[in-house]
Amino acid sequence: MLKYLLLAASVFSGAALSNVIHEERSLYRNIIVDETRDLRCLKFNTKSSKTSQSCMYKNDPDKLVFNYTKLTFASLLVTKNPKNVLVIGLGGGTLSNVINELYPAAKIHNVEIDPAVLKVARDYFNFIETDNVTSSVQDGRIFIKRAAIKKQKYDWIILDAFNGDYIPEHLLTKEFFEEVQSVLAKGGVIAANTFSSSKLYEHESATYHSVFGDFINVSRPNRSNRIILAGVKTMPTAAQLNERINALAPRLKKYDVDIKAISTYMQSTKNNQDWPANTKILTDQYSPANLLNF
Repeated sequence: MLKYLLLAASVFSGAALSNVIHEERSLYRNIIVDETRDLRCLKFNTKSSKTSQSCMYKNDPDKLVFNYTKLTFASLLVTKNPKNVLVIGLGGGTLSNVINELYPAAKIHNVEIDPAVLKVARDYFNFIETDNVTSSVQDGRIFIKRAAIKKQKYDWIILDAFNGDYIPEHLLTKEFFEEVQSVLAKGGVIAANTFSSSKLYEHESATYHSVFGDFINVSRPNRSNRIILAGVKTMPTAAQLNERINALAPRLKKYDVDIKAISTYMQSTKNNQDWPANTKILTDQYSPANLLNF
């Protein structure tokens, strides 16, 4: 327990034992890279908090640190062998690196609004770019609008953009989700990193449901993160889940992803709609995220 508490302190609160190895003020935020004996973390320093956006174990960089990154791989239980992957919000590039190792033939495109974050990912977090792994410095919504005009399609879309405090408002609205839906390939899945403890929980859920219909919540008990899997028409059968778990478990083990356990955290909203029917949907005209998320 003591070891766990020390790890949690070093990851989430910038423990006194950490050493700042890089600090800069970008166009969008104050960026810090610090490290302890075991961890190196990318943090955004805002007026209200200093939040860890990405961390890696220095002696075992393949092993994932954060709960939400592990939960994201529940996506692979509802879609198989992604060929075109879009990641909105780079952080340290952790997800991109793992997906590239799992599916080296897949095309992965990362979109990050802040050029300083992209440089930090390259310089401090072993972010890998290849012919198949590419990056754009651009607002995620603008990128998706242009991708829709070009009729580009992605079978795995990961929404992981944060400004330090929360998800940017314009990436939480019905109109944005409709744009994302327009670039989702048939049989594909959207994995959105968000929170189960936010005051926006019901508004976000209602907004996703208004565009995609029933979706899957992936959330561990007593943890604040949730992953929304949207665009999935039906939950896999028990037999299909077991087949996919057995295929994925040995491949994900090196990343400390227990896909069998994660499968038990998946719950469809079809029979568990946990928000009031009259919950107000977030739109481009009504998206008070900055008022509701605290």
